[in-house]
Amino acid sequence: MNTFLDAILTLFYPRRCPVCDEPVKPWNGLICRECGETLSYVKPPRCMKCGKHIGDDRKEYCADCAGHSHFYDSGRALFSYPSVSASIARFKYHGRREYAAFYAARMAEVLGNFIRACGADALVPVPLHKSRKQKRGYNQAEVLARELSALTGIPVRDDLIGRVKETAPMKELSAADRQNNLKKAFKILRNDVKLDTIIIIDDIYTTGSTIDAVSRELKNAGVGKVYFVALAIGRGI
Repeated sequence: MNTFLDAILTLFYPRRCPVCDEPVKPWNGLICRECGETLSYVKPPRCMKCGKHIGDDRKEYCADCAGHSHFYDSGRALFSYPSVSASIARFKYHGRREYAAFYAARMAEVLGNFIRACGADALVPVPLHKSRKQKRGYNQAEVLARELSALTGIPVRDDLIGRVKETAPMKELSAADRQNNLKKAFKILRNDVKLDTIIIIDDIYTTGSTIDAVSRELKNAGVGKVYFVALAIGRGI
């Protein structure tokens, strides 16, 4: 019955392709066949820490991770950011929450081995400040986490950590300014964080400043292992 109702809804309210933003062809897909071929996935060799493509299989770490340590244990990203930048912008700022179904399906398929190997107790979306969430109407990381949770069976915990400082947009900041921007930005919301391993979910990883800030708070609260899975990864700074 649910499948039938989904088909009827899709017929009258066609799903938009996350690449071209037109109704998906074929109508029951998550992305247009032609558009799927334009996406660039992160390929090996990868940085052993952040998962970024490093282009040299003799190296273990990218320049960012070789230059400084991180609070998280390791992570992976699905796409190279330039190939999905416009798609992510619509997902974040223009209400295209439906894209998350495709994003999560590809995450579960391509990054499934990494996700299972983490042995996570929970998926924790990077939180938005309440004023920004109110303006946007949703937290894109949480939408993505819930779709991924439905496919992996790992529960979402959005009640562990909050964003208590309204930070400046990160994309125009240097690495040092990103770290300063995130000082005291996050706060643990519970006194009983009884989880051994979590995976942080976010849309974009660039230098890791946001993931590090969240990881630091979670580890200080007693979480043993912190990994991340991101939709896309940039080149860093």
